[in-house]
Amino acid sequence: QVQLVESGGGLVQPGGSLRLSCAASGFAFSVYDMRWYRQAPGKERERVATIRSTGGTSYVDSVKERFTISRDNAKKTVYLQMNSLKLEDTAVYYCNALYTMPVGPDRAYWGQGTQVTVSS
Repeated sequence: QVQLVESGGGLVQPGGSLRLSCAASGFAFSVYDMRWYRQAPGKERERVATIRSTGGTSYVDSVKERFTISRDNAKKTVYLQMNSLKLEDTAVYYCNALYTMPVGPDRAYWGQGTQVTVSS
């Protein structure tokens, strides 16, 4: 059974930090690209950060220099370290796993989301 379980969300003041975790099970974690998405009320889901199976990373411009994505293949866990949080970072954050198949549809899995609220 495939599972992605996020944790670490909560309420934080502007300028504060949070570390999100996403624990995976039920699939070959190390070969999947892992991504963090977020969705704020009334907005579309946005991809925030990606870490590929090779270890390469990328970020949406709005979080560069503030957020860091990392992974621990032995623990089957991906992390999102969020520093210098801003009000506009408030959203539900989702973990996503993606494996691009050479033929046929890609394999993708989603977590249930964790709420991050930045407020003074």
